[in-house]
Parts: sequence; C-alpha cells; structure tokens
Amino acid sequence: MLQKNILFRTFCLWILLALFAACGTYLHQPLAPARAVLGQESPAKKILLELPQPKEKIVTAVYKFRDQTGQYKPSDTGTSWSTAVTQGATTILIRALEESGWFIPIERENIANLLNERKIIRASRAQYEGKDQNTESLLPPLLFAGVILEGGIISYETNILTGGAGIRYFGADFSGQYREDRISIYIRAVSTANGKVLKTVYTTKSILSQEVSLGLFRYVKAQRLLETETGFTYNEPVEICVTEAIEKAVQSLIIEGVGDKLWSLKDPKDSASIAFTKYQEEKRMNYKYADPIGRKLDMNNRGLITIGIDAGTNTYSGDYSKSELRPKTSFLIGTALNRYFNLDLEVGYRGLNVQKKVDDYSYFGDASLRYVFLPFEKLTPFCCLGAGVDQNHLGVGLSGKDYFPKINGKFGLEYMVNNSLGFNVSTGVNYYLNDKIDGTHAGSYNDMAWGVSLGVKFYMIKMKHK
Repeated sequence: MLQKNILFRTFCLWILLALFAACGTYLHQPLAPARAVLGQESPAKKILLELPQPKEKIVTAVYKFRDQTGQYKPSDTGTSWSTAVTQGATTILIRALEESGWFIPIERENIANLLNERKIIRASRAQYEGKDQNTESLLPPLLFAGVILEGGIISYETNILTGGAGIRYFGADFSGQYREDRISIYIRAVSTANGKVLKTVYTTKSILSQEVSLGLFRYVKAQRLLETETGFTYNEPVEICVTEAIEKAVQSLIIEGVGDKLWSLKDPKDSASIAFTKYQEEKRMNYKYADPIGRKLDMNNRGLITIGIDAGTNTYSGDYSKSELRPKTSFLIGTALNRYFNLDLEVGYRGLNVQKKVDDYSYFGDASLRYVFLPFEKLTPFCCLGAGVDQNHLGVGLSGKDYFPKINGKFGLEYMVNNSLGFNVSTGVNYYLNDKIDGTHAGSYNDMAWGVSLGVKFYMIKMKHK
C-alpha cells in the first residue's frame, strides 16, 4: 500500500512539474478545429503604417521578387523538395507597398494576363458597337511606373546560433534546446527614365526554433516500470519572418529615399518625426555596435573600475581525507585593461578545516587577471588566474608559517542586471606552493582548497568606445 502511494505521488508530482514547465503550450492545445481568421501582422507593420505622408505617391512596378536562395527545407528522414522560404514574396511586397501609403503598385508580375483581358474587352466592345476594334481606343492607357523594384530573398542561413541545456538524474531528465536561422532581403529601386539604381536597402530577420522536453524512466518496483514524457516545440513561422523583413525593407526604402531627396514628405518638418529619428539611431547602432550575426552589442556594459563582494564556502583537499565546509567572504577592487581583461585585487577572510587536526580562519590577499568571454552580453562566462598569500599570525593551518603563498584559478558566470550592476556565481581552487599547510608532507601533489561563491559587482566610469 505504501509503495502504491509513493508511486501515485511521484506520478502526480511529475505531471505537475511538466505542466508548470510547459503551461503556455498546454493552455493552447489545438483540441478543436480553428476557424479562418485574418492573417497575423508583423511588428514592423505598425511602424510602416505610422510613417509620415508623402507629398506625392510613387507609381511602382514589381515584376519579380522571389526566393533566390534555391534552398529546400532540411529533413532528417530524407530529401525534402519543399522550399525553405515562401515563393510568393512578390505578393507580400506589393501588399506592403500598397498599405504603406507611399506607393501606387501596378500589376506587372502577370502582365500577360492583364493584356489578354484588355484585348477581350476591346474586341467585345467593338463587336457590340459594330466598329473596328483597331480604329478607336476603347480603354484608357495603362499606368506606367516611375520606379521598378527589384531584388529578392537572397540568403537563408541555418544554425546561426544553436544551444541548449539539460539535466538527468536517476532516470529523470529535463532539457531544452534552441536554434536560430536567418533570412536576408535586398530591394533596389530603379528609375525607369534612365535605368539608374536609385537606392538599395538590406534587412535581415532571425527565425527562432525552441524545444523543451521532460521525461521519467524508473523502476518503482520489480517488473514495474514507470515511464512518462512531455514537452513542446516552438517554430517561428518563416512566412511571417519574410513579411516582417520585407516591411522593414519598405520602411528603409522610404526613409533612405527621403534622405537622398528621391521623394518628398508632405510636411518637410516630419523628417524629425519619431519614426525617422529611431531609424537613424538604429542605423548608427548597427554600424558601430552590431556583431556579424546582427546581435546588438551593449558597449556600455561594465566600466573601468570594478568593486565587488563575494561570499561562499571553502574546503580543504590535501593529505587528510576528512574536511568540512567553512565560510569565506572577500572584497574585490579591479580595473579594466580593455574590454576583455581586468586586473583584480581581492582581500578576504576564509576558514579551513582538517577534522581533529586544525580548524582556523585566515586572511588572504590575491592578485589575478580576469578574462570576460562575452563583455557585451548580459550573461557571460569568465575565468581568473592569479597568485596570493594566506596570512595568520598564529600560523596558517598546521604549517606554522604566518604567510603561505599560493596560485589560484576561478571560473564562473556573470549576469548583468544593468550596465553597472552584475551578479555572479563561481567556483575556484587555491593551489598552495608546498605541501605543509596541514603539517604533513605526503604524495606528489601540494595541498589545495576550493569552494563556491556568490557575488555582486559594481562597475563605475564608462569606458571609451574605439
């Protein structure tokens, strides 16, 4: 009976954890057919519709704006002949031009169909009126374009960023992973008067895919196996990503054209509007603070001077096998040599225990070089390498020495709450320069101490950008 209760509680707890981990997906299960709705709009659409009005709309023709990558969808089961991106980008572009309020798009993609229909209308009218269809024009002339838009989807890059994390213990596992792809759009405006390329714009959009899974595989008793799993995936729709990239490109084309005096605003004062100023700021940041895959780098992350406080544990590892955890605390001050390297000075107080041998506390001072792997990111690993001494006027450990030299190393993760405040977790080891800290010389390795710490760092004085 007790085993059944334990089994039932374990099962209920696991289901509860699974529901919490993926509650968003479980609350939106497709349990019934969905009705037709209006298509989803991209975030770039709102910005496009808020642009100031033009002095005069531009008659524009788009003959072909399609996928130029030639890529097919990746498949784990064999060759897939479905294309990776939509083949209807021309229609998406024409809709964006029409709804922007800046362009009058005219039909050119299927111009043959339009001309055939006009012939049918002209012949029908001539026959009805008893006239020769060639003697009189019965239809108004077609609009001609002042600008032709060319270009297409020129790139579809897969696995730009991949990663994940997971944990597995005693038959239970939890894991998550993600993948980021990217599409690139180029549009060029060509003058129909002389064929000159007036302006070329370029936009990109990432495509995110995520997966989270939980599982349990355990024998609860002999010949009784409990196995359960759950999870969900999220794949950003490629068609929506293409739409957003095209709408962003149309916005760029309008603003860049106004700046180059290719077309004009109805009110010239609108050039100082929020939409224009935000675009210029985005462009400036893109030139200076973006990496090759398009991520914005926070150049103000961290500063020239670092002040930090750490608290954690310290444990001995040497010639005696039994040791207990002791507290450790420290104060740090440092200076940045550049964006990646920092010189730190750390002083603190730590305990050291060898059961039935020694239980003392000593001061320590360390000088180390800290390397920050991703200085412009909010979350980054870091490592330190340095040297220092432990000090106790009664003797460090059982060595009988007031000062005991060492070298040390540390590895950790730091999360920046803002540009001046960061929290970190780290683990480090102190390797003493001889084997006498516990009073015994044995083996070929010197005594060591290691621990885990939590800390906070304050950064001051902004560094100059190069």
